[in-house]
Amino acid sequence: MPLFGGKETNVFEAIDKHLEVVEGTLILFRDMVEAYLNRDLERAKELEEEVSKLETEADNLRRSIELMLYEGAFLPVSRGDYVRLSELIDQVADAAESAAHTLILAKPKVPADLKGEILDLVDSSIETFKALKEAVKALNEDVDKALELAKKTEDAEESADKIEYDVKAKVFESETITTYAKLIWNQVLTKIGDIADRAEDASDQVMLMAIKRRG
Repeated sequence: MPLFGGKETNVFEAIDKHLEVVEGTLILFRDMVEAYLNRDLERAKELEEEVSKLETEADNLRRSIELMLYEGAFLPVSRGDYVRLSELIDQVADAAESAAHTLILAKPKVPADLKGEILDLVDSSIETFKALKEAVKALNEDVDKALELAKKTEDAEESADKIEYDVKAKVFESETITTYAKLIWNQVLTKIGDIADRAEDASDQVMLMAIKRRG
């Protein structure tokens, strides 16, 4: 049973839309990385532009959520929590856009033997966000479930972090990747890992809000 209604319901609907747009940004980012790894630079560039467009849409939704909050949704003591949550969700899309820009601008040589593992990192980061998405949705229905899903988000981030470390190690150990490419891939992989990190940051906020609500 929903815990809120009225203006609060409108905020939750806007947050749901925000989550969908951020997830769409991540899906496009994955398509972009796959195109780049397959050396389809023209398609990768097109997808980079699409990632940027959706990130801008996500940013606009964040602002609209903040406006609804400042116009009176929720008690004043709770508004800051929702503003912070929307900012943290938005940072997930920011991380994807930053990774996309770095990859397309620097154009490092593709490490052919690591293509699958790079995509695994992207997928693991997206799974972390999906867990966050469910945790946020649970806030309006069941705080205990929200806490459980927030913990699931943390576990998913740890898995992504391990994949990131392993791929980076293989990049730096490679004798066929140039020093320049190693440095760029290190940046790109860090930014891909940031997607999961930012999702975990948002899950910490979900956990805080759920604990407050449970009392």
